[in-house]
Amino acid sequence: MKYWMNFLGLILVTGLGACVPDEGNNPNPNPDTVTVNIPSGGATSPSTYDGMTLVWEDDFDGNSLDLANWTHETGNGQNGWGNNELQFYRSQNTSIQNGHLVITAKKEAFGGKEYTSSRIITKDKKQFRYGRIDIRAVLPKGQGLWPALWMLGSNFSTVGWPACGEIDIMEMVGGNNRENTVHGTVHWQNAGAHAQYSGNYKLSSGTLADQFHVYSIIWDDKSIKWLIDNKQYHVIDTTPAELDEFRKSFFFIFNVAVGGNWPGSPDGTTTFPQHMIVDYVRVFQPN
Repeated sequence: MKYWMNFLGLILVTGLGACVPDEGNNPNPNPDTVTVNIPSGGATSPSTYDGMTLVWEDDFDGNSLDLANWTHETGNGQNGWGNNELQFYRSQNTSIQNGHLVITAKKEAFGGKEYTSSRIITKDKKQFRYGRIDIRAVLPKGQGLWPALWMLGSNFSTVGWPACGEIDIMEMVGGNNRENTVHGTVHWQNAGAHAQYSGNYKLSSGTLADQFHVYSIIWDDKSIKWLIDNKQYHVIDTTPAELDEFRKSFFFIFNVAVGGNWPGSPDGTTTFPQHMIVDYVRVFQPN
């Protein structure tokens, strides 16, 4: 569940991020990046599907984040990005390691907050309407961790949230034996009010931090379906007129929040640093 700030709040946050020392859009600015143990096992997905074309992918090769695709968002937002989150987002917490994107959440004081992490977006760079989206990732773990792979409507800057629509491809809340469950959700505006519809899937064993899983949606003008490792677990019919948000283009957001309304705060059981590791994101569309 991602409650969002209004557009005025976004303007204020953008200004705040620009004034923070040592911040900016440097793709990999931290020379002291800790090498992360990347699991070798887990689910994979095909690079082709019958009747579909791969229209965009980022497999995070090279030594730094590709700024033709991504922008860093920094700061703590308005009211903790609308969710009372506890972290300060920094570009320094993003790294590229062995062909993987790594977003690291740390317990460290910065910008008046006790934790740091990263948040990257494709707004104004890569946006899509419809198709199949596959994201292969390993998630962090621990009470208070809140990783998300999600999308916002490209008209967010003009209409705000929730009128722009939101598609949460994957969310997980850490702690209290919740790390075996993936959540897929949409948010929209109905009669001037916030509406949402959510489903989830629970692993039969282990957690989402143990190995790679592939988080997917199949999205067209009639429905959105959520899958994990190619198993569908949730669907919404988007044909009602009130769901017109989901017949427009969206951009990606990848982040790891710390604390907030849904997961609650870290406690003595939470260990840091924690990492979300993304192998690739792929977008396929019908031929």
